[in-house]
Amino acid sequence: MLEERAYGILLHPTSFPGRYPIGNLGDEARRFLGWLERAGGAWWQVLPLGPTGYGDSPYQSFSAFAGNPYLIDPDGLVARSWLDGAEVMATSSERVDYGLVYRWAWPMLRRAHAGFERVAGAEERHRLAAFEREHADWLEDYALFMAIKSEHGGAPWWLWPAPLKHREAGALAEARERLAADTAFHRWTQWVFFEQWRALLDEAHRRGIRVIGDMPIFVARDSADVWAHPGLFQLDERLEPVAVAGVPPDYFSPTGQLWGNPLYDWKELERTGFDWWLRRIRHALKIADLVRIDHFRGFESYWAIPAGSPTAESGHWEKAPGERFFQKLRDELGSLPILAEDLGLITPEVEALRDRFGLAGMKVLQFAFTGPDNPFLPHNYPPSGNCVVYTGTHDNDTTRGWCNSAPPEEIAFMRDYLKQRGIGFESCQDAPWALMTLAMQSGCRLAIFPLQDVLGLGSEARMNYPSRPEGNWAWRYRHEGLTEELAGRLRRLARETGRARRG
Repeated sequence: MLEERAYGILLHPTSFPGRYPIGNLGDEARRFLGWLERAGGAWWQVLPLGPTGYGDSPYQSFSAFAGNPYLIDPDGLVARSWLDGAEVMATSSERVDYGLVYRWAWPMLRRAHAGFERVAGAEERHRLAAFEREHADWLEDYALFMAIKSEHGGAPWWLWPAPLKHREAGALAEARERLAADTAFHRWTQWVFFEQWRALLDEAHRRGIRVIGDMPIFVARDSADVWAHPGLFQLDERLEPVAVAGVPPDYFSPTGQLWGNPLYDWKELERTGFDWWLRRIRHALKIADLVRIDHFRGFESYWAIPAGSPTAESGHWEKAPGERFFQKLRDELGSLPILAEDLGLITPEVEALRDRFGLAGMKVLQFAFTGPDNPFLPHNYPPSGNCVVYTGTHDNDTTRGWCNSAPPEEIAFMRDYLKQRGIGFESCQDAPWALMTLAMQSGCRLAIFPLQDVLGLGSEARMNYPSRPEGNWAWRYRHEGLTEELAGRLRRLARETGRARRG
């Protein structure tokens, strides 16, 4: 999948500017694609596209399959006469206001759904019905899950009445009948989301740009997936987690990270031929060209934290059937266009699993400058070039912000390393483009840069602080930031390093 040297930009759709309280899949997304094409870029990487809940994290979604209705472009609904433009509140903000988004998006979408029911023609209704049939294996559960959740004031499924919590057949049948209108609405939002996303993906492909999707290895406890398939997870007879996911103490947190996601019952998954995972991967590869799987090491071993633990420190490693799982994927899918997020505490066993199936790994330059043997330094990259190099990721500070707070000895090492490669560095203001140049020069076939680094922004533009429960995922860039001068500078750098998009 990474046959040619290329580069791309990491930018989640929520970060697009515009006249609504959150970025969406509309005109600003298309404008970005046009700018990226002129900049010589060949890839656009996004974060997970699923519907977000408490904490607003795209890594804690109500569904492993569904799209985020908050990303639906209202102007596209107006253009189809399902929504009166005068009804759509336009309230631009420099950062995403998720509280406002929640209050604004759902009433707007319900008005649009009512408009669809009034004016949609036979062809549109046919496409909706075809979508519902194609995705019935997850869509029915998701729509019912969202409808019941709404009926119970947003409460998580384990606080619902016992017959619904335990999915008793009679209770589900009665809920489907009682909530038929609401489940129809949620199915419709998914059809609209995926129609808009497909149009954007087609636009990217027309411009010679491919898309990297993002898949969290774990799913949220409060999700349609856990509610509908409790047997695939480590839950007790009361449907309470036995152990939960996280990572031990690391670079980001001295007490580790307690994510709280339920862990998989890998024996049951394997008994079913990994069917749920196969469906998940197939679905992801329909909406992206390459899929980054977050926390890849969890396929070899995962950190199991006893439920109720206050931190992740009390966890222990347990083995997962990674080789059998990926062999099944290869048998079913052929090639595996998967990018392995192999950061953190990585063992030789994890590296062997990655390399056994030819998966590209990740290199992050912000982690590199501790000494000449550091595996994130470009001279230590694999000769095959089967890797993706980043200045930083969504979990890092921006490169300028990192430079301002990094240990002085790391900055001194970085300055010498850059100088040896003819890259100038005078102050932290230079750091983003200096590391982007280093990444472009490296042997990794693909280089990816957060847009914040391209724009040279500081810590105020950081996307996420791991382990901080609030205030994340809200950054948006300014409309005027994507200049032709900036595109030209990227294009020249890409040409100089053999990464300019062909054609």
